[in-house]
Amino acid sequence: MAGAGMAGAGMAGAGTAGAVEAAVSGGRRHGLTYRGVVYEVGDGETPATAWDPARMRGDLRAVAHDLHANSVKVTGDGVERLTATAAEAAERGLNVWLEPTLGDVPEREILDHLAETGRFAERLRRQGAGVHLSVGCEFVLYVPGIVPGANAQERVENLLKGAFDPVRMARRLRRFTAKAAGVGRSVFHGRLTYAAAQDEDVDWGLFDLVGIDYYAYFRSREEYVRDLAAFRRFGKPVAVMEFGCCTFKGAPEMGGMGWNVVDYDKEPPQIKGGLVRSERTQAAYLADVLSVFESMGLYSAMAYTFVTPDAPHRPHDPRHDLDMASYSIVKTIEDHSGAGASGRHWEPKESFRALARLYGQRGR
Repeated sequence: MAGAGMAGAGMAGAGTAGAVEAAVSGGRRHGLTYRGVVYEVGDGETPATAWDPARMRGDLRAVAHDLHANSVKVTGDGVERLTATAAEAAERGLNVWLEPTLGDVPEREILDHLAETGRFAERLRRQGAGVHLSVGCEFVLYVPGIVPGANAQERVENLLKGAFDPVRMARRLRRFTAKAAGVGRSVFHGRLTYAAAQDEDVDWGLFDLVGIDYYAYFRSREEYVRDLAAFRRFGKPVAVMEFGCCTFKGAPEMGGMGWNVVDYDKEPPQIKGGLVRSERTQAAYLADVLSVFESMGLYSAMAYTFVTPDAPHRPHDPRHDLDMASYSIVKTIEDHSGAGASGRHWEPKESFRALARLYGQRGR
């Protein structure tokens, strides 16, 4: 059951799930405290797609005023990019979730990068901004040595193939997570969390919030509620650090692996055969899971992601419409006329409009 039909048929269990929701939420039906979007600050594959201060300011203006979000997760690497973006978000009245994700370098460099970012987060907090600090994202993928592999791509492949020692992985993950939490606590005195993959074994006693990257797909609302209820067993607020899906029929079922539909052995890279673009599928999935988060009164939810500059939408060339493999809620359009300074701009997808409507209603 995929695509546009999910909103109606996939959530057919809503009526029978009411009692379950009430039970697992303790009757709390007040909705999320923070609703927002992930904003990435990577250096891009080309200069035209790299982080740019002017473009960032325009994007955050849209997040605050058009998307009606009250928060944004600023993530990626590069302390200058992270801090400049966080400062702009705070200036616009957004609650800032700052998350450094430097990877594929020695542990010491990752922890130093976290400490410097965390010190800035503390300065923002002391100035009166609403700030949370996440010590990182899915360490099993980004930190060398937890899972075999020279980079995140190789680690994903080894995880999928089962080419790792689960006991050793769990031990190394806990050891590094404890180090990261210690660094975070030493420099930041607000609420601390970590963006874990759903099946990571994390010592949540180290943190103030249980943070999860949530890409699950179920056929009924009741199943989502039961799945999410498990994260409440730690007795702490649950923060959905990422949620979303790509932009094609069947993407919700692929969850966090939806991006893996591009054949990079082709030049230029090409969408694998048989996929059908569907903004409606993406919008329906985001709206459906958001309604579950709201009904359970979770702490926060951040849609992944605002924009993916390196995955342009090519409406007249479906085989090379890389936006299909993107989780972004806006689509990057190439300006072949050269009218834009960067040669590209973005336009909202159906998912942007759906979230804007829902966020706006809750904000009022």
